[in-house]
Amino acid sequence: MSWLWVACGGAIGATIRYALSLVLAKPQNLFPWPTWWINLTGCLLAGIFFALSQRYPVLQQETRLFLMVGILGGYTTFSSFGLETFLLLKQGQLWIALAYALSSVVVGVIFLVLGFYLCHMLLQLK
Repeated sequence: MSWLWVACGGAIGATIRYALSLVLAKPQNLFPWPTWWINLTGCLLAGIFFALSQRYPVLQQETRLFLMVGILGGYTTFSSFGLETFLLLKQGQLWIALAYALSSVVVGVIFLVLGFYLCHMLLQLK
C-alpha cells in the first residue's frame, strides 16, 4: 500500500511542477527561474514538513510517504538533497555536508554533459 501513497503524491507533485513552470517561464531568460524557484520552494516545504513531523509523529508514516516522498519528490528531488544536506549539518558533519553538496552539483552537471554528448555522438552514428 505504501507505493500507492508515493505514486499518488508523485503524480500531484509532478503536475504542480509542470503547471508552475509554465506560469513562471518567460521567453529569453538565461537564468532558469522556474526550476530555481521550484527547487527553492521544494526545500522550503521539505524543511517545514520535517519540522512538523518532528513535532507530530503521525506525519512520519503514510503522510510522510504521500507528502515528502510523493508530492515533494514529484515536485522536485532537490528538496531531498536539501534535507539530506541539512541533516548532515545538524549532525555536525560540516565537511561531509560540503562534500555532498559540492559533489552532487558538480558531478550532476558533469553527468548531464556526458549524457548529452554521448547521446549526441550515438545519434550521429546512425
